[in-house]
Parts: sequence; C-alpha cells; structure tokens
Amino acid sequence: MEYRRLGNSGLQVSVLSLGSWLTFGKQISDDVAEKLMILAYESGVNFFDNAEIYARGQSEIVMGKILKKVGWERSSYLVSSKAFFGDGGQRPNQRGLSRKHLTEACHAALKRLQVDYLDLYYCHRPDKTTPTEETVRTMNTLIQQGKILYWGTSEWSAQEIMEAHMISEKYNLIGPTMEQPQYNMFHRNKIEVEYDQIYKTVGLGTTVWSPLASGVLTDKYLDKFPEDTRLGMEGLGWLKERSLTPERLEVVRKLNDLAKELDTSLAKMAIAWCLKNEDVSTVILGASKAHHLEETLTSIDVLPLLTEEIMDKVDEILDNKPEKPPF
Repeated sequence: MEYRRLGNSGLQVSVLSLGSWLTFGKQISDDVAEKLMILAYESGVNFFDNAEIYARGQSEIVMGKILKKVGWERSSYLVSSKAFFGDGGQRPNQRGLSRKHLTEACHAALKRLQVDYLDLYYCHRPDKTTPTEETVRTMNTLIQQGKILYWGTSEWSAQEIMEAHMISEKYNLIGPTMEQPQYNMFHRNKIEVEYDQIYKTVGLGTTVWSPLASGVLTDKYLDKFPEDTRLGMEGLGWLKERSLTPERLEVVRKLNDLAKELDTSLAKMAIAWCLKNEDVSTVILGASKAHHLEETLTSIDVLPLLTEEIMDKVDEILDNKPEKPPF
C-alpha cells in the first residue's frame, strides 16, 4: 500500500480506501462487510468512509460493530461520517448544515460507529439555506471539542470551498482540509480543472468516490445485464439509465481492449488512472464481494503501466479531456 498526505495536512491516508455506500447495511450481510473491512485493513487500507444517510444510519451501525469486534488500535485507522441528508427524519432541522444538525449528526455518528471521535467529517452537500459562517464555526467548535479531527466538503464548488476558507481566515477558524467529489474517466472536470487553483492556494486534499462509475468501468455490462449488481438495485433506475448508454458502453469496450493489451482488467486500469493524478489523495473503493475487493486492491500494481503513451490512448478513447483555462 502507498500513502499520501491529505492536502496540506499532516494526515497520511492510504491511496486506496473502503467505502460503504449502497453495501453496508443494505446490499451485503454484516459477515461480508466484516470480511471486506478485514481484507482491506490487512492490505494496508487505513481509511473507512461512511455517512449518516447510508442505509439511513444502518451502515454506520454495521461498521461500528465491526470496529468494536476486531479491536484494531484506534491510531491505526481513519473513519469518517458525512452530514447533510439526515438519517431518514423529515422534520425541520433533521438535515442540512445548521449548527443544530451538524452537531446532532456528529453525536449520532459517534454513537453508531462506537468511536470517541471522527477522523474526517464532511458537509455532504452545500446548504444554500445556512450561512457558510455558521457551518464553518460549527466545524471549528467540533474540532476544539475533540469530536472531529479534520472537516471537509463533498460535491462543493470551488467557489463554495474558497468562501469557507475566506471565512476561516477572517475569523481565525480551521477551514476545510478535504473535498470528496466523484472522479472517474467519465467525470473529470472538478478534479482536473475546477479545483486546480485550490490545490496550490490552500492545499486541498481529495477523497474521490465512484472510480468505476458505479461499475460501468468494468467488463461486466459489456455482454448482458448481470444479476445482483449495484445498477440493478431497487430505486437506482435513474443511475442505470444515466450510466449504461450505448455510446458509453462502446467507449468501455475500447477501454477494455486497451486493458487487455496491458494484461490487466479494466477495473484495475480505471482505478490506477485515478491514482495517476497526484491531486487525488485516496480513491474510495466499493465492493460487495471479497474477490472483487481483492482485485481492486492490487490496482496500484498497474500504475507503472500507465505511461504517457497509454494515458494519451485513454484520452483518445474517452474524447473528454477537460480544457484548462489559459491563465
């Protein structure tokens, strides 16, 4: 395993991490979740990602029970939660980024995960109805109280992130350390262009999700639609419709051929492609089966194969390389 600093912080995070979205407490059994976490940890993974909304809190409960059972040294792993969507409550103040919800969501996550503090705590989406200053001050308070160590954002714009930093600087508060955006071969603009200046100015760390574009960047959808997959889950028809277009599958087919030329799998090539970007601190892996995770955890081995020539071939196939501003 390799490790990178999380932005300009002193925190070291494994370049591959394990997430629980759509799997823990929902798609897989608790026993499988435990096997996945142990496999990841024994492979050098030190970051496990979660959120209040995942399985409406059940994902954190499952992860917390596993952490309690395995008894790893607390200093040897990082665990996160994210707040915004709530854990199912529909009444006022049960979602968003107000001081009330962020504080209560943090306490609830600590209880579910059975830990004394969260290493990483994210604002899961921007909240247009709450002043950014209130959110920043709340996160600063939670750090001072020792309930969280680092705070960050997820799917915020560059402008929103910089607004938080400006407020932090003005009032001598602790600003966001990391952002959690989607990043894969089909979704490139935020990481490669929009955040480009932020890496240089405030040292933004990134914990990217969906490196396989919900499984599309594998070979499993090239012939027929398989059973027991993420895109086949109830309620995710919108994701299937958006992800499995004929045009996209044709691109995937060409990428799969290139991966075969490199004597590797498309999944490993797609993850290594994300890691090739030095502005990526860690790539969050998802898995429902141990053998899938065993495969993707070896994606680091593909990095030396991604030469400049191969990266150019990937860009030619994708035909979606974002253009950076001339300044």
